[in-house]
Amino acid sequence: MGQVIHDEICRYPFSCLKEPVRSGHGGIIGWVGGNFAGRPAEMKKAVSPGARELIDRAREGVDPIRRVDMHVHIFGQEPGPGAPFVSSTVQSWLHPYRMLQYRVYLSASAISDEESVSEQYVARLTDLIRNMDGSGRFFIYAMDMHYRPDGTPDPERTPFYVPNDYIMDLAERFPDMFVPVVSIHPYRPDAIAELERWAQRGCRYVKWLSTSQGIDLSNPRIESFYLKMREQGMVLLAHTGEELAVFSGGRQEFGNPLLLRNPLDLGVTVVALHSASFGKSIDLDSPVREKVPSFDLFLRLMDEQRYAGLLFGDLAGVTFFNHSAKALATLLRRDDLHPRLVNGSDYPLPAINFLVMTGRLARRGFITPGERKALDEIYRYNPLLFDFVLKRTVRDPETGRRFSPSVFMLPKTQHGKMSNV
Repeated sequence: MGQVIHDEICRYPFSCLKEPVRSGHGGIIGWVGGNFAGRPAEMKKAVSPGARELIDRAREGVDPIRRVDMHVHIFGQEPGPGAPFVSSTVQSWLHPYRMLQYRVYLSASAISDEESVSEQYVARLTDLIRNMDGSGRFFIYAMDMHYRPDGTPDPERTPFYVPNDYIMDLAERFPDMFVPVVSIHPYRPDAIAELERWAQRGCRYVKWLSTSQGIDLSNPRIESFYLKMREQGMVLLAHTGEELAVFSGGRQEFGNPLLLRNPLDLGVTVVALHSASFGKSIDLDSPVREKVPSFDLFLRLMDEQRYAGLLFGDLAGVTFFNHSAKALATLLRRDDLHPRLVNGSDYPLPAINFLVMTGRLARRGFITPGERKALDEIYRYNPLLFDFVLKRTVRDPETGRRFSPSVFMLPKTQHGKMSNV
């Protein structure tokens, strides 16, 4: 990823990024990460009339009560068993890229004290949401550990860990804001019992980051897990495409969208996170098994009629500079797919200054120069609102089509509404 960033900056110097402004974090980390100008509550008075108009336009047609962000990460660092943690490699000079990456995440999350990561992360996230006006519901993710094929945990290959109980506690503290999404590794000996436990507590969503957790969705041994999910009416939120935000343990092949056929064929409702808009995967349907854009395989599944009402895609990352511009244009143009798309921010990633290159989006015709300027203003105070307004603003450069308002509200599945939230 570092080479990709270097090449992009060298190609377009700094015009590809949002314009530099005062940041609460010093040096290159603050500039690359959370390049903010002020607190979210200060935005209304600080931004231009053009930025306020863009925000108002973004809200048109979207029911503020039903508005949804289906892809929000939580991370923390606390002592003791059963507490959230981040891999010790992010503190080691033996892993300089991971160390730098973690510092950027802290900056993007406006965390200034590494002794209070958990508290400051939640405080920042809730502050952003409260200042979005009609904020809707945000799906917050647990993250189970990496497990070996024999069902034993592998802490050394676990990039970060967020317990289900921690996520549920947050959802109970902020019931009008958060929807809990548990993470249960299907190789665990107690996987089905854990799934039933959370289903009984009202959880309806399970998140897998298969590339980093070491989950092969085609493994026959997890068929019983899928069947229990279907029985309990639970939805699988599964990463698709390649993964660079956290280390993958060398199992990028587990992000292949075609692996989703296994839960889908058993009747499980699946949200393909990122809509596979980044990277390449092996075409498992081809006799030569060539690598093709992962997004093409996602589209193949979406176009199979048997998966209508079962398979959905989210928009997390589709505006990031390293994701496919073709994927963004296609999703905008294919309004027949909009009822099966759902908004996801992938927070805190949209708060990383370099990931969303508004200058590049403007040059490619997804936004106008004036919209770029207004969006940059919004980012400087509320990057979560920025992500929502950007996705309501982008248009297909050829047809001018935008994402339908329905994309930003919870969709319907074969069994009715995806959730009772």
